[in-house]
Amino acid sequence: MPVSQNEFAGAFAMIGSASYQEQFHRRWNHLLDPHVRALAWLLDAPDLLDPHAVQWQGQIATYTDPDLASWLGELDQVPQKLQGLHSYIGSLPSTRLGLYAEKLLAFYFEQRQLLVAHSVQVRASKNDTIGEFDFLLRLHGDLVHWEFATKFYLLESSAGSLQADDFLGPNLADSLGAKMQKILKRQLALSQHPAAQIHLTEPVVSTQALVKGWLFFLDHLYPASVLGVSASACRGYWRSLSALALNESALYQLLPRQRWLAPAKVTLADALTAAQARQALLQHFASDAAPVLLATLQLEGEYCLETERGFIVPDDWAGRAVAQRHASR
Repeated sequence: MPVSQNEFAGAFAMIGSASYQEQFHRRWNHLLDPHVRALAWLLDAPDLLDPHAVQWQGQIATYTDPDLASWLGELDQVPQKLQGLHSYIGSLPSTRLGLYAEKLLAFYFEQRQLLVAHSVQVRASKNDTIGEFDFLLRLHGDLVHWEFATKFYLLESSAGSLQADDFLGPNLADSLGAKMQKILKRQLALSQHPAAQIHLTEPVVSTQALVKGWLFFLDHLYPASVLGVSASACRGYWRSLSALALNESALYQLLPRQRWLAPAKVTLADALTAAQARQALLQHFASDAAPVLLATLQLEGEYCLETERGFIVPDDWAGRAVAQRHASR
């Protein structure tokens, strides 16, 4: 539901004393393998959306595992188990972040004996694909269909009445509104299609979407409650390149796409000074308009740990985002 400008302005607050990154490091800093850390984030991070919000029609999944800490600790420390994860990830057909996250989750569901099927294409004919089941799971004895999404969205502006389409992907290719409409109206209806029945040995009793991600707001101003988003959703900032001011005493890393999930943990040798980060950003934007995810790091013992993250965007990004929002509406 749209939120008025007055309601939205009153909800803005600066980040609290314990950021999500701090919480993550307290719980998972002992994990060393980057794939295991990414899996820890996928399974333990706050959901992006509020499952109780009326606009999601009860179709937002949430998941908890009381034995997760011990299971992940063993996965991280036992070489044979870790090699199994690496081999599983090594079969990815591409480096797309969504596929990487989905593969991690499939590994977990398979190891926990919850997975019935994964990435099942449904075709009406050889050349007519209806859709694809992300996950068919056995939960509490029932067959359920879960769609899965890991998304990163930036809020371009707080002006006016906000809608889900105001949250845009960093490359302006999609929006939170468009993504959720596709999931709710099309993807979660797949089990009802006649062509899907050949893949189902019993009725699907529940269809839901598990949605994880990070939301980014201009200059660290975060709305407390809006658009059915979880109040505890992972958050960061965004800023244009010309407005960026780096802390000269901090360390940084430009995060590659497959390291966007969990808060960063890197060696000192892989960290950049403020001057080096600034130069790397200038070099990137000299030939590429894609926003860059920048992690701010603090040295803790042998490693540098992420304290905050933000998308650095080209100076014309905000103008293009306004045009995209108007076109969507």
